[in-house]
Amino acid sequence: QVQLVESGGGLVQPGGSLRLSCAASGSAVGINAMGWYRQAPGSQRELVAAITSLNITNYSDSVKGRFTISIDNAKNTVYLQMNSLKPEDTAVYYCTAEDYTKADYWGQGTQVTVSS
Repeated sequence: QVQLVESGGGLVQPGGSLRLSCAASGSAVGINAMGWYRQAPGSQRELVAAITSLNITNYSDSVKGRFTISIDNAKNTVYLQMNSLKPEDTAVYYCTAEDYTKADYWGQGTQVTVSS
């Protein structure tokens, strides 16, 4: 069973930066892609960014140019560098991973709050 452990959330002022990390462990077949979703109160969960093991990336339009996703394949760890944060980025951020059988796994979520 794949487990995802997230870290790096917290409270930051508008314009500030945070870096989220998510480490995957327990995969018997290997991790093909990882990503981040977020869910704000009263809103649906939405894709923030995703990356494959070949470093192909995909970003939500709302974070392009501000967020950067990267992956360390050797460590099965994905990072989300978030710069120029806005209050509307406030949400619970969830890490996700897809293995080579196309099975999806989710982390427990980490809170990001952007407020002065």
